[in-house]
Amino acid sequence: MSDVEHLQELHGLPVFDFPEPDHRGELPAAASVAWRIAAPIWEDYGESFEAVFDRFLATVDPSAVRALVIGPWGEPYDNDSSLVVDRLVAARDRLTALEAVFIGDLEMEEAEISWIEQCDVTPVLTAYPALREFGVRGGTDLRFPAVRHEHLRTLSFETGGLPADVVRGVGASDLPALEYLEMWLGVEEYGGDSTIEDLAPLLAGDRLPNLRHLGLQNSEEQDAIAAAVAAAPVVARLESLDLSMGVLTDDGARALLEGQSLTHLKWLDLHHNYIGEEMGQRLREALEPAGVELDLSADDADEDEWDDGEIMRYTAVSE
Repeated sequence: MSDVEHLQELHGLPVFDFPEPDHRGELPAAASVAWRIAAPIWEDYGESFEAVFDRFLATVDPSAVRALVIGPWGEPYDNDSSLVVDRLVAARDRLTALEAVFIGDLEMEEAEISWIEQCDVTPVLTAYPALREFGVRGGTDLRFPAVRHEHLRTLSFETGGLPADVVRGVGASDLPALEYLEMWLGVEEYGGDSTIEDLAPLLAGDRLPNLRHLGLQNSEEQDAIAAAVAAAPVVARLESLDLSMGVLTDDGARALLEGQSLTHLKWLDLHHNYIGEEMGQRLREALEPAGVELDLSADDADEDEWDDGEIMRYTAVSE
């Protein structure tokens, strides 16, 4: 679960951990921070998530809260996030200023990313029609049936394996205000079973008229994704593109060079890659003179050579 840490900010607000019951210090103003709500991994050692959440609503002015970061809700590898979703939905008439939610803010010491049990998270979007930003970490049993949301601007999925049904659900959703979409597609071993065909509606962009950033990351099929992106209609209106964290080789880089022009981008993130020095230089020569900020750093990319000579390459995040 490398590259995955607790959020430090959400929606432009610093994350603040809602304290234990015996806290005596002054709390920040309700609207000034993104409140992190978390229960102990082992429920015998503290409050349940429900108790922490209810105490939060009773302590902080819920009508002023703008952002919530949800950490552990008990044992997230045994209990799915439905109790979090249910609690958020039930509080919709109290959290009337809520603009951003992130569910699953856990580090490796709390749970590997592919152990985090999720659920259908779309009721949160339905309950909060004014939400601007929504993110999820963990793909096990994650569901995202097609929805319509008029105001959502940022949508992110951090997983070691993003289910194809989620990819298709996002592609079938009507998100007219969405500007930023990030998907860690992951590996098949941990549930990342989407195909290029599943990505086709996103790459067409017909339902995403305001999209300005697209991240299709952390995939063992990163070369095929790069080739699809190279011809994707949505790319022409993007300001930034992220194909990092996956198994991107010279083949994928060549597809990007031979496809549609990318010189309109402000930045292109290809970090954690398996691109050779010569191909990397070709990318720099093609893009950097046009002002594209290009990240080709590969220090965290790892590979093994098996006894039979087969080379094994890895995404940045899997288990």
